Amino acid sequence: MDKTLIVTNDFPPRPGGIQAFLHNMALRLDPEQVVVYASTWKRGAEGAAATAAFDAEQPFTVVRDRTTMLLPTPRVTRRAAELLRTHGCSSVWFGAAAPLGLMAPALRRAGARRLVATTHGHEAGWAQLPASRQLLRRIGEGTDTLTYLGEYTRSRIAAALTPAAAARMVQLPPGVDEKTFHPDSGGDCVRARLGLTDRPVVVCVSRLVPRKGQDTLILAMPAILAEVPDAVLLVVGGGPYAGELKKLAADTGVLDSVRFTGPVPWEELPAHYGAGDVFAMPCRTRRGGLDVEGLGIVYLEASATGLPVVAGDSGGAPDAVLDGETGWVVRGGSAEESAERIVALLGDAELRRRMGERGRAWVEEKWRWDLLAEKLRELL
Repeated sequence: MDKTLIVTNDFPPRPGGIQAFLHNMALRLDPEQVVVYASTWKRGAEGAAATAAFDAEQPFTVVRDRTTMLLPTPRVTRRAAELLRTHGCSSVWFGAAAPLGLMAPALRRAGARRLVATTHGHEAGWAQLPASRQLLRRIGEGTDTLTYLGEYTRSRIAAALTPAAAARMVQLPPGVDEKTFHPDSGGDCVRARLGLTDRPVVVCVSRLVPRKGQDTLILAMPAILAEVPDAVLLVVGGGPYAGELKKLAADTGVLDSVRFTGPVPWEELPAHYGAGDVFAMPCRTRRGGLDVEGLGIVYLEASATGLPVVAGDSGGAPDAVLDGETGWVVRGGSAEESAERIVALLGDAELRRRMGERGRAWVEEKWRWDLLAEKLRELL
């Protein structure tokens, strides 16, 4: 692999799915061949200390920009070009194509021979609006390869590109650490701590935002409880929707059957998946297609943990499920369909076992980080 400058606004300790994707990929590349140029997570002494501590633990060089939002401004572009030359990098990986990929022509002039830009869910939204669509087209022309998560995002983004740029697209989804997410991840301890040892548990692990569908699960709980009276919904994660979700649980009369953990440290997430019997996140597309699920790595982490999954049909979420084999895809926002599938799984231990085992095998076959990192090395 050529020495590579990773340019990204999304990098830990800032939390999030794209951040985890980039970090996991970077860790699987040769650390002597990687330099990361990223934004600062938070302003202030606390944010600076957390960022410095994280950067010191990395096996590769991390350079932080002073801004908390890395954008392709002239100053940032000059800094990226300087880093490219100073560190002798000949390849560039833009962690999110839009908008940072707009720097590609300048970095090529600075000496980059290979430029790869990764797309996520938000680029599919860019492809639908005239102004951002033109910018996405420029990014496609300026880079050697745009990567995509799955068929949904590929088809949306490709429509905004020139035919030549669309033909150069390559699939590069995030992966799963199958050694971290596995059936013996400590779920019994979480159940015991939360007083759920003998109860059927539906678990949802995600940020609490409207697109993810935690509200649909709460609205499904009366129908679930009618068939499985001791069932409980375990909502894992934090986010701006938390207050509304708690109010909805109270208004629906199911607050005693819903547990909110709040934010959970990353190292404890595998055990929280393992605390469930079924994983469910019936995500839905919002804002006329601008707010869409790019893939849904949580479904794959749940599968690696040995759980059957119930997924919404937003964007690329169905790409993370073998419908009828590792779980089911339901209409996002449909409490009735969600309840029906969850009740079927809670009532059939053999079905749960079969779907969970198939999901685990599928992750090992296709979604391991080492397989995907090898593809990235080839692209770079």
